[in-house]
Amino acid sequence: MNPFARLSIACAAVGVLASAAVAAKEPDPGGALVMRRLTPEQYRETIADIFGRSISLGGRFEPDKRVEGLMAVGTGQVNVTASGLEQYDLMARAIAAQVVSEPRRATLIPCKPTSPDHADDACARTFFRTAGRLLYRRPLEDAELGAWVAVASEAARATNDFYAGVGTSLANMLVSLPFLFRQEVAIPDPEEPGTLRTDGYTTASRLSFFLWNAPPDEDLLAAAERGDLNTKKGIARQADRLLASPRLEAGARAFFADMFRYSQFDGLSKDHQIYPKFTGQAAKDAPEQTLRTAITLLLRDHGDYRDLFTTRKTYLTPTLGALYGVPVPNLASEGAPELWVPYEYPEGDSHAGILSQASFVSLHSHAGRSSPTIRGKALREIMLCQKVPDPPGNVNFDIADDTGNAERKTARARLTAHRTDPTCAGCHKVLDPIGLALENFDSAAALRTTENGEAIDTSGELDGIAFADAVGLGKAVHDNPATPSCLAKRLFSYAVGRSLGGSDAPWTKSLEQAFAADGYRLPELLRRIATSEAMYRISAVDQTASAEPAGKDKP
Repeated sequence: MNPFARLSIACAAVGVLASAAVAAKEPDPGGALVMRRLTPEQYRETIADIFGRSISLGGRFEPDKRVEGLMAVGTGQVNVTASGLEQYDLMARAIAAQVVSEPRRATLIPCKPTSPDHADDACARTFFRTAGRLLYRRPLEDAELGAWVAVASEAARATNDFYAGVGTSLANMLVSLPFLFRQEVAIPDPEEPGTLRTDGYTTASRLSFFLWNAPPDEDLLAAAERGDLNTKKGIARQADRLLASPRLEAGARAFFADMFRYSQFDGLSKDHQIYPKFTGQAAKDAPEQTLRTAITLLLRDHGDYRDLFTTRKTYLTPTLGALYGVPVPNLASEGAPELWVPYEYPEGDSHAGILSQASFVSLHSHAGRSSPTIRGKALREIMLCQKVPDPPGNVNFDIADDTGNAERKTARARLTAHRTDPTCAGCHKVLDPIGLALENFDSAAALRTTENGEAIDTSGELDGIAFADAVGLGKAVHDNPATPSCLAKRLFSYAVGRSLGGSDAPWTKSLEQAFAADGYRLPELLRRIATSEAMYRISAVDQTASAEPAGKDKP
């Protein structure tokens, strides 16, 4: 069956609305319902949670869209293209085949049919009631359950195989909109008459995907079913449970990988002749180094978020050690992956904070050379939430790109000449002084002191604060009030899946003040957002949010 026919069955079975995601009619303290497509990581985690981590997906995912600096916001503004549907269909069939296979069916299907050669609606109903509740993150409605059982029954009669029938219906369910998209529903708030809030199952999903980057577990779904998540106390109780779980680390990693734009590593490459040590393994290890550094400092050590920009503690592999010029012993057995080793740079070393790591200086550079301007722009936009406009289309970059210029040997000299163009001066004035502080790190993150035989000047300033080098830049970022403010705003936007507007300003301001009062500790910030009214309050909108059908391109 072709994927478009399968989609027709799926849509008919669940009766999904085909309207665009609803938006607030007018600004108020609440937010909008958001229809969000599962990210690749959330898709994988969902399948692993329900059917086990041994299930192989196959296929590939469509790229997500970054909006306001976050993929988590972009997932509310994407649909599924024709080619994307084909890939979802491939994955759905592969997953379903493994679920009903002989080695797994006894474990994953909680009943046995009266005969494996015939349809058994009672057994199929038992399976889809259980699996559907987890896949849809809510109980299936009677019509939905009946439709999936009917598809399984028809396919079983056509193939004389109960398990083939269940597999066919499950594959259809895995390309349906309620699975691929996080649908949201609003209800009257029982504690605040005259206002709307997310219903219990929507609240469960917002909580679990925010804190764990995974679907609601059984305890969360049960809390939603009991009505516990319609009260502040019930939400707080579940939020505290999720925050105390080891799975919180996976959720925090997902957020920082999104905020720091690590998806860009997928297509990152360097000129191998210039940077032979920057291998494919180095590109994989670079973001992992920063994520390990962040999780240890912020969750395990309960540290100050701002210290990410000054800490000398990190983790290295032999591959990264080769980039940084640090001897790292290979402790892995022969043929095994390299092991991560805790490492602390000594005082006086140029490496301090995550801005000196390959995850930043290599990601925000050209393939064959560094770029102070790109690095400065990335720092402003990613770490400080300050939007920098793109350069005009007619800008001449010849002077800045001429790395062989005998008179302008360093990037500082070339950019100084480039800024004589008045159309460039404005942006370069706020970008170059911070990007030049990182010029001691080449495009592959290797330490250097000269360029073309001339000493590199790494002095600069950030918003009026002068510094001498990359270590000083990290301290300036640490002390800049925009740094923690940016994290608080990004984290709230990540949680609710939408851009922030003017009506959010009072709430985000109070959130930033509370973050400061808590010593800039991440767990406290996570809890404040997860238990806030702002996380679940909904504007006066229609009571469901839905997306356009998968496979249909927007005009």
